[in-house]
Amino acid sequence: MMNPPAHTDEGKTFLGHPRGLYVLFFAEMWERFSYYGMRALLIFYLVQHWLFTDSEASVIYGAYTALVYITPVIGGYLADRYLGQRKAVLFGAVLLTFGHFLMAFEGDGGQDGAALNVFWLALSFIIVGSGFLKANISVIVGQLYSRTDIRRDPAYTIFYVGINLGAAFGAIVAGYLGQTYGWSYGFGAAGFGMLLGLIVFIWGKPLLLGRGEPCDPARLERPVMGIKFEWLLYAASFCAVGVVWLLIQYQSLVGGLLMGAGAVLVSYVLYTAVFKLPSEDRDRIFAALYLIFGSILFWALFEQAGSSLNLFTDRSVDRVMLGFDVPASVFQSINAIYIVLLGPIFALLWMALAKRGMEPSAPAKFGLGVIQLGAGFLVLVAGATAAGTGNLTPVVFIFLIYLLHTTGELCLSPVGLSAMNRLSPAHLASLIMGTWFFAAATGNFAAGLIAAATGAEGADADAVISVYSTVGWTAVGVGVAMVAISPLIGRLMHLDTLRDSEPELAGQSEIGEAQAGGVHPQGR
Repeated sequence: MMNPPAHTDEGKTFLGHPRGLYVLFFAEMWERFSYYGMRALLIFYLVQHWLFTDSEASVIYGAYTALVYITPVIGGYLADRYLGQRKAVLFGAVLLTFGHFLMAFEGDGGQDGAALNVFWLALSFIIVGSGFLKANISVIVGQLYSRTDIRRDPAYTIFYVGINLGAAFGAIVAGYLGQTYGWSYGFGAAGFGMLLGLIVFIWGKPLLLGRGEPCDPARLERPVMGIKFEWLLYAASFCAVGVVWLLIQYQSLVGGLLMGAGAVLVSYVLYTAVFKLPSEDRDRIFAALYLIFGSILFWALFEQAGSSLNLFTDRSVDRVMLGFDVPASVFQSINAIYIVLLGPIFALLWMALAKRGMEPSAPAKFGLGVIQLGAGFLVLVAGATAAGTGNLTPVVFIFLIYLLHTTGELCLSPVGLSAMNRLSPAHLASLIMGTWFFAAATGNFAAGLIAAATGAEGADADAVISVYSTVGWTAVGVGVAMVAISPLIGRLMHLDTLRDSEPELAGQSEIGEAQAGGVHPQGR
């Protein structure tokens, strides 16, 4: 019997999308609850509990978030070659759950060596776990659709709403508990969120219809040195936790790692594109790399939210609302709440414009996103300047900067996720998605350096505003240039000739039929 096309083998749908999308939606929602709940507290935890200076805490924060985005390159590669995306996500979720619960052990604070080492270990488990989960769960979303399916961009936007629904609740719940009742309460709540995400992913496996399974299940079963190869990969990943434990304590090593690994990664991708791919696929990889490099500036400025902007909100903003002094960490939820509210509107907007042939290209959306990012900083600068030196900035300007940063993010991040999957050949999908996250790693590390340079230490709000003015105007200028050259980049994407390859369709259909018939592709 002839296999049906992959895009028809999606089982029952809900609101026009495969039900597996909503499994991934809720699994990622709870994972983001834990990550962003912890992130909302991290800069304050470093400064107020472990007593690092503002500059030290900003660099540690930048190194941590950079490593969270570096490790998906390795996790994506292992998923592509050996584990498959589903197993990689499951293993990553286990490591993340363990790491988030370790964060609840706070010790006595200060520079207590034993307790501080447990803290470094907790961050290390979270970093390695994120490496297996972040890129690969996004790839599974793309595998639910054919490459030419017009539902892809809306699907990623829906998925992105799930990310930010979890991020909003995480910042509110964990942030409030941590700054009101104690650090262990906030971090403990994040741990329970991750555990729920793990449970949802395990429960919803049948609804994924076999997507994301290993390309060679027999290889995973084959013993190496008397140990099943799959378990050997897991053991090596536990050893990687020790390497990360060292890196997170010596942040300068992270900068060197970014430069070295970045050069190797980009060189490998370029070599593959130039020498191993047909001309149109090569051009698409070049377009993907342009978007990847363009995102670095965006994330370097956007990620001020968790560090310098978080500290600025705590020290230099009038946070009294309806008679309540709202903890600064709770304001980390604003961006996520905006995305939950505006995400569906953007999804409908892109679809409506696409049907009329008026949708901006992905490169144009990127430029618009960077312009809005810069405008957000300039709005905050205007508000702080109007308030005057020594006066608290009205809280409305925090809502405005997050509004503009959110609309910019919706023009760039979900569109970027979709573009990476669409422009990549199937055998490079997770590697290119990992490269996308690697760019975010570079941006996050740069964000830590920018935050350290704001002069936030000592509550010098004027120094922060000076830096924000510079980066705001820079972002606006770069964004305008990106919009101007977007037609050239759009031609490199060759969207008019993009087709689903027969091997991809057949492979996905066979997995889907095996899963529907009750046979697990792994043979277990």
